[in-house]
Amino acid sequence: MPNKQAAQTDLMPKNLTFSQCLKHLYRFIRPNQKKLWAGLLMVVVANLTYIAMPVAEGRITSQLQLDVSAANGGPIHIQMPVIGQLILALFMIYLIKISSQFLSTIWMTDAIQKTMFDLRNAIEVKINHLPVSYFDTHKTGDLLSRITNDVETVSNALQQTLARIIGTILSTTLILIMMFTISRPMFWMVVAGMPLIVLISVGIVRKTQPIFDAQQEALAKLNGTVNEMYGGLGEIMIYNQQDYAKNAFNEANERLFKTSFKAQAFSGQIGPWTTVIIYVEIACCCLYGLLQVVSGAMLLGSVQAFIRYIWNLNDPISQLSQLSSAVQSAFSGMNRLFSFLDLDEEEQTITQKPIETIEDIDFRHIRFSYTDKPLMEDVSFHVDQNQTVAIVGHTGAGKTTLTNLLERYYPVDGGQIAINGQNINDLSFEDLRDLIGLVLQDPWLFEGTIEANLRYAKDGLSKEQIQKAIETARLTETLAHLPDGLQTQLSEDAQNLSQGEKQLLTIARALLKDPKILILDEATSSVDTRLEKRLQAAMTEVMKNRTCFVIAHRLSTILNADLILVMDHGDLVESGTHQELLAKGGIYANLYNSQFQDANDQEN
Repeated sequence: MPNKQAAQTDLMPKNLTFSQCLKHLYRFIRPNQKKLWAGLLMVVVANLTYIAMPVAEGRITSQLQLDVSAANGGPIHIQMPVIGQLILALFMIYLIKISSQFLSTIWMTDAIQKTMFDLRNAIEVKINHLPVSYFDTHKTGDLLSRITNDVETVSNALQQTLARIIGTILSTTLILIMMFTISRPMFWMVVAGMPLIVLISVGIVRKTQPIFDAQQEALAKLNGTVNEMYGGLGEIMIYNQQDYAKNAFNEANERLFKTSFKAQAFSGQIGPWTTVIIYVEIACCCLYGLLQVVSGAMLLGSVQAFIRYIWNLNDPISQLSQLSSAVQSAFSGMNRLFSFLDLDEEEQTITQKPIETIEDIDFRHIRFSYTDKPLMEDVSFHVDQNQTVAIVGHTGAGKTTLTNLLERYYPVDGGQIAINGQNINDLSFEDLRDLIGLVLQDPWLFEGTIEANLRYAKDGLSKEQIQKAIETARLTETLAHLPDGLQTQLSEDAQNLSQGEKQLLTIARALLKDPKILILDEATSSVDTRLEKRLQAAMTEVMKNRTCFVIAHRLSTILNADLILVMDHGDLVESGTHQELLAKGGIYANLYNSQFQDANDQEN
């Protein structure tokens, strides 16, 4: 038997390295990389102009200084043509800088948002290819957090941080080169403080990365808590458990607050410490530069340009804390996203022999377990074409599990399920599930019109097909009382329909799919008596000329079944017709007599 715990572990996201995350990210960036590279080129142009500005400004100051010095106490003659040319050059530099920044924003935004669009699509596709067991162990809120918050975190990092990182590296390099050309002594004063800045930054980043990971996990936990609370809002209110829900929310919110505070507070320490070092460097360079000007070794404009470069250098360095926070958050988001996309998917099968009609279905010595503890050890039975098979038993006996195995929601541990003698594992998921229609105890309907919910069954349905399904499913009366008929807009969870009306709607949808196999899972267990007869009549119609599996709670609804399977703790303990099982006097007879006695007690 396969190790179920190992299989569960395979479905747990694994941590990726930063380089692995970048490789994954590049796969999504690659189709949009032309505009991204064009945007980054404009970032380079903007930074080149940014570096040129202090030189142009310094030359204006130096020209004024030279003109004043040339006067020797006489009339000062300012060379306005030269000053004018320098001002014009400065204006052109500003114009190029603004234009390049505008273009980089437009092109990079387009490339990044298309990348995020593709990434969200990839997550949606991944969700549809994961085994059902993944959703048994992961909250819906966690999935929502990946497709919204994590993607948004990566998007913000690329949108706001990528250009700044490129700009920071480029501008820092060019600024240091310009400083070196202006004054080597002052250059070494600045360089002397940089190892200290690097040590502080690296140390803080290493300490805070686990905190940023915890922050993303706390955000997913909060989303899961909110989703769970509002999904069960009615139960919370009816049991007066608002305080419990509030405490659960506060606990998740408090956890997010603490991790977010730690992450931002610790990473924010980079800026203040680097600024202190920069100010010390400026003081030293100002003192040395002024002494050089007084001695005539340097022009005032050169000192001005150098000090301006220090301030320009302070900009990217002081932003290290913000960049650090964004990069670390992005890495945490990418880690969650791409480790999720790396999860093992259901093994896809190519159908070798398509099934047109159902001749028979065989469960042959089925073994299955959700964990290492066996649930089914040897389940075998045979179903002929168009037979109705009822599955009964106590809660937790394995009734729904049996049909889940037929739908290949879970792989069997041993034995096989065969349709027309063909192992269902030899059919693709799509071809197998095309054969099956499903009506559940809790009908699933989405927010939209009734017609849209019906058309969900199959593409290309005609109005005549829809109208016939409505009549067969006994929905005509319901639609007649609705103000907009088929175009009635269903609210969230279809709260504007009764439980029975929802069930009739799902039966009509199953009819429109026209499945060869129909599974009815406790479809009448929570229906009011007013609609029960309509529902029973609709079910009788939908079951005609189909092989049907009926999971029944009310045994009175399956008395005419061709075969009744009695499940107990995962095992098939009895099988036969209603009369045969009553004659045996076993578990089925006890269940039936118990329900019959309960019904008599209620009448009396």
